[in-house]
Amino acid sequence: MDIRNVAIIAHVDHGKTTLVDQMLKQSGAFRENQQVMERVMDSNDLERERGITILAKCTSVHWNDLRINIVDTPGHADFGGEVERIMSMVDGVVLLVDSAEGPLPQTKFVLGKALKLGLRPIVLVNKIDRPDARAHQVHDEIFDLFASLDATEEQLDFPTLFASGRQGWATMDIDGPRENLNPLFELIRNHVPPPSVDEAGQFAMLATTLEANPYLGRLLTGRIQSGKVRQNMQVRALSRDGSVIETTRVTKVLAFRGIERVAIEEASAGDIIALAGFTKATVADTLAEVAVERPLPAQPIDPPTIAMSFVVNDSPLAGTEGDKVTSRVIRDRLLREGEGNVAIRITESEDKDSFEVAGRGELQLGILIEQMRREGFELSISRPRVLMKADPVTGQRLEPVEEVTVDVDEEFSGIVVQKLQERKGEMTEMRPSGGGKQRLVFLIPSRGLIGYQSEFLTDTRGTGVLNRIFHSYQPYKGNIAARRNGMLISNADGEAVAYALWNLEDRGPMMIEPGWKVYQGMIVGEHSRGNDLEVNVLKGKQLTNIRASGKDEAVRLTPPIRMTLEKALSYIADDELVEVTPKSIRLRKKLLDPNERKKADRQAVNG
Repeated sequence: MDIRNVAIIAHVDHGKTTLVDQMLKQSGAFRENQQVMERVMDSNDLERERGITILAKCTSVHWNDLRINIVDTPGHADFGGEVERIMSMVDGVVLLVDSAEGPLPQTKFVLGKALKLGLRPIVLVNKIDRPDARAHQVHDEIFDLFASLDATEEQLDFPTLFASGRQGWATMDIDGPRENLNPLFELIRNHVPPPSVDEAGQFAMLATTLEANPYLGRLLTGRIQSGKVRQNMQVRALSRDGSVIETTRVTKVLAFRGIERVAIEEASAGDIIALAGFTKATVADTLAEVAVERPLPAQPIDPPTIAMSFVVNDSPLAGTEGDKVTSRVIRDRLLREGEGNVAIRITESEDKDSFEVAGRGELQLGILIEQMRREGFELSISRPRVLMKADPVTGQRLEPVEEVTVDVDEEFSGIVVQKLQERKGEMTEMRPSGGGKQRLVFLIPSRGLIGYQSEFLTDTRGTGVLNRIFHSYQPYKGNIAARRNGMLISNADGEAVAYALWNLEDRGPMMIEPGWKVYQGMIVGEHSRGNDLEVNVLKGKQLTNIRASGKDEAVRLTPPIRMTLEKALSYIADDELVEVTPKSIRLRKKLLDPNERKKADRQAVNG
């Protein structure tokens, strides 16, 4: 069987998953009358809602006598742990670039990883049916990007296709016939080399992705580097340093056929498969015959740059909306996540009531929290903090710095530059990017970006696009001024009353509505001044025999501030928590008792 292993790489939302849908349709992976949902590769609810790919997926397409194994990779830098390892499974990449937006930071991120591994990309300029498409300009920008990433002469001589993934056609020439994706299939056959593997050798493969399957246990996916594997064969797992992790029997060999995983008796070198039967082996381990003693070279994983504390929910409303509240079930869930997600690191505190979860970015950790609340968990989450490290030679404090690329209308560029410079950002580039827009590039400490996304959308009236990517560790850049108002804090437990909220409106905007349950220490609004203020949101109108009470419903209230999970996490201060349940997102003080808070403040001042 003629095999080609290809990864499709691109920036978020440039159309990877839609293109794979069309490749599956045109290769006959679906029956004529089969009902297939759009973006079939985004299997996870959150992926569908946000329109992003979070987990790498494998699929395979049969075209004439060629089998193309396709890996759809995440485009978001927070899921970079996935991207690096996938590259080691494939022999070629299709780089997808939007014909209007051009190459963006994540394009650069994934392309850089592919070029480093010596892969020769095929470039696909996608969405050329857009009214604002500028295909030739984008083609030049892609060439400049290759050159800036130190591509070799061979890599710079990349073939280019112009396509519309949604309409399902590709063409070598921008004015050529727009019929189907055959030009892409042809190019993959001719340009991507077949897997360079040793069919006669002993079985060995590198585990590149891991998932926990409820029926089969741990499933490790990778490409067979040499030899053959059969069901019930005895194999062992070797770590990166060559030590034996476990010896076991293969209980299932699964191959990717279309969008399905099918159990097969035997698989040989070059194919991408999943193996079941291991209990300890994980990503970057070598799975091999018992006689093999040297592990395959594996890609090291970028370190986490941001951490949050996941604390057991101890508010008075704990357990009223979710059914998974105890530290034991939270611990089991987090450890399970840590098993399958190598970019996340979990540390348990000494009191066993909280866990430090470290990852690549706010988005990655925000998605984990969102998945947990949908599963019925209740948690309290601390403000994200950046992980520093010490310089091994000088002992100097180093912090993670990110490269931020911003596309904004010219009228908003001033405010964006000002805000990012206040957050210790250094501008490295500023140029017009066509259509009255400007492209600004900054190097900025990760901690300066915590909470900036929502402010950025407000400042640019929702028209700006901000992309970020880990750049390097650099010496600590000093304090970043936190300009923030105080909070309005409830002083009692009960249900909020419209009349009380109406009376408090001149104190600042509210975050709750009438009828919402509140408790002492819960944040109910933002104070218009810099200090925290305790307020009573339960106080109804006093009734007397002289004045008619009037209906509470007649009170006209200003709409409250709506808190999404990401906004809440970046909004809170160090002495506050976000209480997350399946139904609600509430903000609260870490210490609910006002006397405890005063004591802690005094200690901090004297401390």
